[in-house]
This record gives sequence, structure tokens and C-alpha cells, in this order.
Amino acid sequence: MMKPSSRFQTAPGCRMAALVPWRRGGDAMAWLIVLAAGLFETGFAVLLKQSHGLTNLWPTAGFAACALISFGLLTVALRELEVGAAYAVWTGIGAAGTATIGMIFLGDAVSALKLVSMGLVLAGVAGLNLSGVTPS
Repeated sequence: MMKPSSRFQTAPGCRMAALVPWRRGGDAMAWLIVLAAGLFETGFAVLLKQSHGLTNLWPTAGFAACALISFGLLTVALRELEVGAAYAVWTGIGAAGTATIGMIFLGDAVSALKLVSMGLVLAGVAGLNLSGVTPS
């Protein structure tokens, strides 16, 4: 069975792989891109809150920029990774990151149940990846 990324292989002698850094690092670089996309997802969620219904200019602009960057990075990573695992990691980083920022900086309530639930989200993402969803 062919890897999903095999559709994007360059012709022999083509220098495109040297110009596109994620082509050289394979899955490891794709996972770093998912991590970055998840951090930008955290940014767009927090800025959406700060925009007060898209009525404050700069948080709204930041929200839009973070959303575009996050989706763009996820799209790039999906060239190498399976969609289920990559999406789970992306949303897990975004959910846990947003909840953490909310509790630390935005005055969101902190409770044992919320912390345990965040741990379960992250454990679920790890479990999905360990279950063989990602090719080795």
C-alpha cells in the first residue's frame, strides 16, 4: 500500500525537495508542523474570545491571521500524515492550550474535573497515535 504522500513525490533530478523543508524531514517535520498549527489554533480561540464577538479590531485581525496560519499549516502537514491522527493532535493541542490559557490568564474557573478532563483529551490523542493510526 502506498503512503498518502507518494502522490507528491518529485521527478528524479528535481530540486523541489531541497526547497521544501517538510519534504526532507518526513513525518517528524509534519508532526512539528501539526504542533505549530495547534499552537496557532490556541491563538485563534483565545483571540476570538478577546474580540468580543468580532467587534474589537486587533483581536479580530489576530484571530483571522491565526486561523489562516493554523489551517494552512495543518493542510501542509496532511500531505504526509493521516487525517484522523493529525486532526486529533491538532484539536487536542488547541483544546488543552486554550483551556490552559483561559485558566491562567483569562480567569476561567479551575477545577479538578477540568484538569482531569484535559488530561483525558491528551491521553486520547496519545492513545489514538499509539494504536497504529500513524504509519511507522
